[in-house]
Amino acid sequence: MQRKQGEQVEVAVLDARSKEIILHNDDVNTFEHVIVSLMEICDHDPHQAEQCAWLVHYKGRCSVKRGDFDTLRPMCEALCERGLSADIQ
Repeated sequence: MQRKQGEQVEVAVLDARSKEIILHNDDVNTFEHVIVSLMEICDHDPHQAEQCAWLVHYKGRCSVKRGDFDTLRPMCEALCERGLSADIQ
């Protein structure tokens, strides 16, 4: 693909300090509980929360939120308080 002279190219750059909440699969929580938790705590829309729940179910884990540690910490703690298995990486 050729670019025209002077054409702007967007490049996504992740901040080195950027972290993510990883939600892990378990045999305890229902899909509905996981979906509602993601919507209420991580501000997911219903479709996004359902997709994450399926990824956790089939892949064993899923990144559910990205950001800086100080922003993610209370979200991760809230997920864990609801009985979900989550950590920040």
